[in-house]
Amino acid sequence: MEFRGKLSRRTFLRNSTATGIAIAGTTWGTPLLAASNLPDPQSVLDDISISKYVRKDYQKLYGMSDDKPIWDNSKDWIRTVDWEAVRSELSGTTVRFAVGAADAESAAEGLVPFEKLSGIKVELVPIPDDSFYDKALAEFISGNASFDALQFFSPWLGDFAAPGFLHELDGFADKWKLPLDDFYDTYRMNYGFFNGKMYGIPFDCDVQMVHVRKGYMEKLLGGEVDRVNSIPTYDELIRVSRELNKVEPGVSGIGLMAAPGFWSTYTWEHVSAQAGMMLFNENWEPIFNGDAGMKGLEIILELSKNANEGFAGAGWPENRAAWLGGQVATNISWQDSGTQAMRPDQSQIVDDFVTIYEPRIAGGRFAPPNIAGSTSCVAASAQNAEGAFLMLAFLTTGSIMAMNEANANGVAPGYKSVLQNPNLQAVSQPAKVWADSLEHAWCSPRLPGAFPIEQAIGNEINRAVVGQITAKEALDNAATAVKAIMASNGFYQGKDPVDYAEAAPGLYVGEGKALPF
Repeated sequence: MEFRGKLSRRTFLRNSTATGIAIAGTTWGTPLLAASNLPDPQSVLDDISISKYVRKDYQKLYGMSDDKPIWDNSKDWIRTVDWEAVRSELSGTTVRFAVGAADAESAAEGLVPFEKLSGIKVELVPIPDDSFYDKALAEFISGNASFDALQFFSPWLGDFAAPGFLHELDGFADKWKLPLDDFYDTYRMNYGFFNGKMYGIPFDCDVQMVHVRKGYMEKLLGGEVDRVNSIPTYDELIRVSRELNKVEPGVSGIGLMAAPGFWSTYTWEHVSAQAGMMLFNENWEPIFNGDAGMKGLEIILELSKNANEGFAGAGWPENRAAWLGGQVATNISWQDSGTQAMRPDQSQIVDDFVTIYEPRIAGGRFAPPNIAGSTSCVAASAQNAEGAFLMLAFLTTGSIMAMNEANANGVAPGYKSVLQNPNLQAVSQPAKVWADSLEHAWCSPRLPGAFPIEQAIGNEINRAVVGQITAKEALDNAATAVKAIMASNGFYQGKDPVDYAEAAPGLYVGEGKALPF
């Protein structure tokens, strides 16, 4: 889960050192060997393992070992690609990789195994974290970007792909047999493709979920929490949050993110998607101010009566702190609120929470929201586009993403073979519900202007939440603002920059599917 101005805050690269993952004692940090004297690929791959990568305390806590793999080697790209072929074609070349400035040192160390496997040298291009979007966009516009590859917030895909700033990746994916069929459809479609062409490899694959405190819920229910039936609807979540509000001093009934801007948008989209809300019709006209969008906002206004103090100014950092600190009895957040809550060094509620299946809304649908996340792309002006693709494929491979999840560092896998793995589910409490939910995911379209659209909607929703305007006024104002933003980005002028028919299949992938419960 990454956000504007903080693109690389939670990358694999940074977390490989900054969060204490064991690298010392491995061969990862040694200098790159000359291209003519590269190590045997298998020896490098053997070091990309649970015993060498996952934190030792987590290994001990959950009995993790290399004998209990949390990924499928037959689907793990780094273990199926022909590294000798990579070396024969690209050894000795260089890839320039844009990273947040704060991550440059740890990124350099984390990429050593890729350099050893491929013979490709990676040069890092540091960009200030608080201006990554603006700096990257300025370099794209210049036509001579200083980087070949970058990872960024997935809603920006339309901003960068529509003007032609990104390199098409279909040919590379076919040539090097990237396992695109292993990605859940929602990530493959929304993080990888734009107007029918592949521009990205999914990286941080988020979904929003509902989490509840087990102890409080068991007292309320008089028995164990059923992930499907204990809170089957949002009406029931309203009731439960009311009952649990102030269940003890310092504990609120529910945690909400309703700060101005995209935070409020994400919370509203989460709930409204269950009512059947879509943001646009087939002509890209805003329709989110209809009955479904209103239903979602009305539910949020009811939930807000039982929400954590300061929720109207809360984004993810504040919500995470309240949840892991035991200050809320239920929570609407990302999946990592479940994984991180398991880890004693991060959480005060270990063993006292459950991630449940998405509550439903009468007349709506089961539509868990794929919101936020990030993707990995190659610049159209890249001097070494193929090498950049291979580096990104390494960083997003199944084994590394599985171990990111085991380390609870917030970089989320999007592979079926990872999230459906019983060994992975044993170390990631939300993984089973998460995996089931992804077959029904809702996602916003990747459009030019996505960020100002999210900001405009969220600013109006926040005004409704704090009582300045009505819910209807908020959504009507937002629809007017969004239509103007769309027009300024080339919509409604004869040929839209995004083909609705291409985008539509990814907006809700659950159509016609049986529920997982």
